[in-house]
Amino acid sequence: MNAMSHKPVEGFSKLSKQGKIDWIVNEYLEGSEEFQTILKQYWNENPQLQKLHEEFSENTISNFYMPYGIAPNFLIDGKLLALPMAVEESSVVAAASKAAKFWLDKGGFKTTIINTKKLGHTHFIIDVEPHKLQHFFNFKLKQKLLEATEDITRNMRNRGGGILNIRLIDKTAEMENYYQLKASFDTVDSMGANFINSCLEQFGKTLREEVLKHEDFTSEEKNSLQIVMNILSNFTPDCIVRAEVSCKIDELNDDSGISNEEFATKFKRAVTIAEIEPFRATTHNKGIMNGVDAVVIATGNDFRATEACAHAYAAKDGKYTSLTHCTIDDGVFRFWIDLPISVGVVGGLTNLHPLVKFSLALLGKPSAQELMSILAVSGLAQNFGALRSLVTTGIQKGHMKMHLLNILNQMGASEEEKQHFVTYFKDKTVSHHEVISEFNRIRSSQN
Repeated sequence: MNAMSHKPVEGFSKLSKQGKIDWIVNEYLEGSEEFQTILKQYWNENPQLQKLHEEFSENTISNFYMPYGIAPNFLIDGKLLALPMAVEESSVVAAASKAAKFWLDKGGFKTTIINTKKLGHTHFIIDVEPHKLQHFFNFKLKQKLLEATEDITRNMRNRGGGILNIRLIDKTAEMENYYQLKASFDTVDSMGANFINSCLEQFGKTLREEVLKHEDFTSEEKNSLQIVMNILSNFTPDCIVRAEVSCKIDELNDDSGISNEEFATKFKRAVTIAEIEPFRATTHNKGIMNGVDAVVIATGNDFRATEACAHAYAAKDGKYTSLTHCTIDDGVFRFWIDLPISVGVVGGLTNLHPLVKFSLALLGKPSAQELMSILAVSGLAQNFGALRSLVTTGIQKGHMKMHLLNILNQMGASEEEKQHFVTYFKDKTVSHHEVISEFNRIRSSQN
């Protein structure tokens, strides 16, 4: 294909929605009426609601649906909850629900907020002796930074949050003349990205002003200052929640036909493998994030930030490892996760998206800390469900049964045929090849 077989477009963002669609369909899809129809099928019938969705992002031409499911029976810190999950992968909601039910009569899930500190940095370059810069920071700059952001932080301080601390970090050993202003924040019930970034941008301005005014810096030192960027960090190792389950081994009753002791031993071994083997840890943590992200999306939070933070935390000691851990001591099975996660229940989509409002109402209008707990529990439950399958029946049994419907839908199977297949695979492992063979056999016997 010729790399320039299509023409670039000028002013695409200024076109109407229909104008954008016409250009896309004519330029890339040979004017297909079918594709025009597909895009419009997903518009909301309510024009105001459709407009609301379109304004969440740029150049919007349609909505992209994901299944919105419910995982019931979650007993979290003594409260019984049903979790909203927006996820397209089969068996995620089923596994979470099954794990929730398993722990329901064993005391449920317990959580602890370990910390709620969030971080951001002003990254800058200056050719100054480190001790001289530190002295300037300690005796002058730090106070000026706090004063300069008083207007920005007032509302957050009134809600019990604000700037917790600011430190000067010397990074000159890793890059010439590189320093950071590293600030920690408490953003209460908001995720706080805009608040943090506004504070940091003010830090950058105040840093420049104060360096230029400071009498102890030479003109060369002043001229060497470059503010590189002011930006929050999505790595929040001090904004962390622990979720755990535990019970006596003789209460672990698993219906897989193996003894409680064998189940506990196999389960712990599977977690240990994820702790020591990065190839396994990656898939293990991906499964945890199936549970976390589904609720993050349903509550209008940023799942990319959640993912980036979790994986950075999993690698914080120089080797990528499991986010969950398991012990068996004195006949007690204990399974837990320490999850660094920064989310909000005010601001962003949370006040706008009707389904997000529904999710938060369903969860009893949680605080940001309570939502952190719910997310950690969802991840732990998902991981428990996956490991339970892996060490007993194997993951494919449940997974392929869900996949079976996807295959049959692709082949245009009738409801009657779908029922036949559910019965056919009751005692067999589903394989793509076997589905096709049996489908062809049925269809040819009908002719």
